[in-house]
Amino acid sequence: MSSIVHSLRERASSFHPKERTLAAYIVEHPLEATRLSITELADRSGTSAATITRFCRALRFDGFAEFKLKLAEELAAPAEGQPTYQDIVAGNSLERIVGAMEANHLRSIADTTRLLDVGTLQRAIDALHAARRIDLYGVATSGIVAQDAYQKLIRIGKEANAFSDPHLQITSASNLGPGDVAIGISYSGETIETVDALRCAKTQGATTISLTKYGVNALSSAADIALFASSLEEGMRRGDMASRIAQLHVVDILFTGLVSSRFDAYVPRLERTYWNVKQYRNGKGR
Repeated sequence: MSSIVHSLRERASSFHPKERTLAAYIVEHPLEATRLSITELADRSGTSAATITRFCRALRFDGFAEFKLKLAEELAAPAEGQPTYQDIVAGNSLERIVGAMEANHLRSIADTTRLLDVGTLQRAIDALHAARRIDLYGVATSGIVAQDAYQKLIRIGKEANAFSDPHLQITSASNLGPGDVAIGISYSGETIETVDALRCAKTQGATTISLTKYGVNALSSAADIALFASSLEEGMRRGDMASRIAQLHVVDILFTGLVSSRFDAYVPRLERTYWNVKQYRNGKGR
């Protein structure tokens, strides 16, 4: 399945009525859409050229021409032998496994990039910069992502903690307040322990940020700032591989955006932690 088509399905509820009509037509007739002019697509979908142009730009394409090109490339990929998302298969050759993992992760990143809103990302970055303290909540695979964000934040001198234990999550949230930030990470958006911790933090006055799969869910509904990752991964045996990569992609964007926007403040700290770890861990600091 094309990641653009998948993204349109995931985002359907967020589109305006005419955009929803257009998206539905493209999902049902993706190959045809790549062969039509903007006027022809407008006629067949019951929309307008202006709606199509706005729609493409909302999806972060320069215009309809680029949208058609990217959609055509994605639709052509499986025919050229490109592996699509796949679950763990008994007896698969190592060569096919390597190719499948590459395709899964690349497509997960592409899906996620299409869902990101620059304005929302900027709000999250500004909140992280201003935060007195940042606590991260996530369990299982999402707990690993929380740990990754935590180690990045402490490298630039932010007061940060990551909690996977449900009791410690609530304990942490209970001690947050205005000026603090709580980040809840759950791909499903329905992990009750993480949802409870974020709600508790919000009650205490902290700014809350969620990172979930796209769509309405309990965690994103509880957050002041909702960020989304995407993945076609649904197999029960994958161990949340592609979804973890998608979440880490968002964390990397936030971290890079944070450091880049306050370069003079954070880069010296980043360099200091790097050199001190290198010095003390190779024995020179002893």
